[in-house]
Formats: sequence, C-alpha cells, structure tokens
Amino acid sequence: MNSVVKEYHQICNNCVMDTTDSKITFDDKGVCDHCNTFYKDIEPNWNPNDKGWAEISKIADDIKKEGEGKDFDCIIGMSGGIDSSYLVYLAKEKLGLRPLVFHVDAGWNSQQAVHNIEQIVDRLDLDLYTEVIDWEEMKDLQLSFFKAGVSHTDTPQDHSFFATMYKFAAKHKIKHILTGGNYSTECIRNPLEWMYFQSDARQIKDIQKKFGTKKLKNFPLTNILWHKIYLPYIKGIKLYRPLDFMPYDKEEATQFLVDNLGYQRYAQKHFESRFTRFYEAFWLYKKFSFDTRKVQYSSLIVTGQMTREEALEKLKSPAYDPETIDDDFNYIANKLGITSAELKGYLEAPNKTYKDYKNQQSIYDWGAKVMRKLGLEKGGKR
Repeated sequence: MNSVVKEYHQICNNCVMDTTDSKITFDDKGVCDHCNTFYKDIEPNWNPNDKGWAEISKIADDIKKEGEGKDFDCIIGMSGGIDSSYLVYLAKEKLGLRPLVFHVDAGWNSQQAVHNIEQIVDRLDLDLYTEVIDWEEMKDLQLSFFKAGVSHTDTPQDHSFFATMYKFAAKHKIKHILTGGNYSTECIRNPLEWMYFQSDARQIKDIQKKFGTKKLKNFPLTNILWHKIYLPYIKGIKLYRPLDFMPYDKEEATQFLVDNLGYQRYAQKHFESRFTRFYEAFWLYKKFSFDTRKVQYSSLIVTGQMTREEALEKLKSPAYDPETIDDDFNYIANKLGITSAELKGYLEAPNKTYKDYKNQQSIYDWGAKVMRKLGLEKGGKR
C-alpha cells in the first residue's frame, strides 16, 4: 500500500497535530502553528458567552421580522450529524426561528443519518426539503476522484452539499442560511494537502474530463467567486454560524439530543455518511497516512473539551474497525459498480495532489488575504 513515510516525526506539545502535516511549524516551546493561530487570531475574537448570545438573538430577531408572512424565515442544511442537528434544535426552540430544513442526498446516507433527520424534524414539527443528486453522475465523478489519486476524494459529496443549498437559496430568494460550522469543534482545520478546497469547480471539471465517462449535466457545480462574492454582496444572501455565539460542548449537545430528540450517536465526526466514514477512517489514513482525528481532537483540546492524554490514547487504535473493514470496502466498491480488486488498485496506485490538476488556489490565496485584512476571516487553510 502507498503510505507516506516520514523519517522525522514531531508532535505538538499542546495538541496532537504532528508532522504528517508537512507544513506544520513549532515555536520554541514545541507548540504548533495551529494552536498559536487559535490563541492569537480566533480565541480573542470569539464570544461563546452572554455577549455572543445577545448578538445572535438580535440577528434572529431581524431574521424573524424579515420573514413575517413567509412559510419560513431561514434555511438550515442538515446532514444528520451532531452540529447541524443541534443547530436545528437551537434555531427552532431557543431562537424562535422558522427554518426550512434542507437535506442533500448524495447517495451515501447511513441509516443513522436518516433516522436522526426524521426524528428531529418530526419532533420539532419542521418542514424538510430533500434534494437528491443524480446518482449516475455522482458515481462517475466519485470514481474519477479515486482514479485521480488525490487525497480529497470526498470532494464530490461535499461540493454537492453546499452548491445545492446555495443554488436553492438563490433561486427561491432566501436571504438567510444557518450552518452548523463552528469554532468549538472545528477551530483547527484539515491541512490543505489533506483536504483541498471542495469548492474548486475548475479542479472538479479537470479531473472529470481526464477520468470520467459522463458529462456533468445535472451535478450542481459552483465556484468560490459565486458564493463568496456574488451571493452575499449582489444577491444579499447572508450566512450565519449560530453555534459560535454560545457555549457549545459537543458531548453535552450530543447527550441532550439523545435524551430528548431520539438522536443516535456516531463513532466519529462526519460518520453520518457511509462514504465519509470509509474515506476518513480508512482510505485517507491507509493511502496517505492522514488521520483526521488529529484535527478533530486538537480542536476539542484547545477548546477544553478533551485532554491531550485522552486524544493520544484514542489515536493508538485505528479509526476504522479492522473486523468490518472488508465489508465496508466491498460495500463502497459495489455501490460504485466496480470490483473490490479495482478499488484496491486505486488504493495502491501512486499518490497525487491537487497541484497535479488545474486549480484555483491563487484565487483562494488572494481571497484569504483580503478577508483577513477586512477582519472577516480569523483562521484558514494555509
């Protein structure tokens, strides 16, 4: 198997990020740049307290006023994971909003995800709108990314999620989108070499052109300029992250949903998708030696939800279940219409990066600099 082997290994003295992130740097105390970025740029400007709650409550009041007389006043994308699920509860029961719950079915929902969405929507008496992605195109694009040999194999699914919701909002003139993105569990982000920008339509088109067998006629494609500039500044569509304005403890939120709304737990963040579970727990680790738990646990460490010792202990065991991985491997292959041997061939093929294909990284870099200067971006992929 094709795994990245490093002769030199160093782990942060504060979190569990290490030199499997090739761009990581350490200060003289052995603390990594991920941690220092959090302490310097994010934490001082983050208010998960009474001040933040007053701010998001005022925003909610404005949204409600603007939504008077309409069927709903905002839209929330829901995957069935903990962040979006808790956000739906928060928006309805605590902020008094009337959200339309929006779900994108890209063909990889787990039974737990379906259960969680149904339970929460029904118990909160909300409307659910589900958009189903063209499976034949999705399947072909997914195979193209496997053939391309890049680490960001989950891009087709991720891109379909946000592109579909943004297009829906633009079409139906919905001005307010609430997302479960948050600093509490995501303040440390996956390095760019692990997961490249999922919104880079130029790269998606190039990979599909090189390896695909179908034209993407129905697959929802968008681009960074469209949803970062055109939608917010021309169409007036605003994106909010309510979980950043309140104390948000992942374990407490999960247990609340389990006790009150019939929620079912996942073994790990993002495991509401059968594909993402396979990709993050097994594929990314076995092919590239990237373990996304290091990012997830490190976020929980710096926000005081997990100790470094707890994280190190958990990392001693693989994220995937060795006893069921063969079944998972066969499931993914069968779902994609290929043999397990063919999928194994992609696993063992030479590794590539996003730089091997057409991309818009220069636009992202320029945009990030502008956003930071304007104070609109507190952290980012480097």
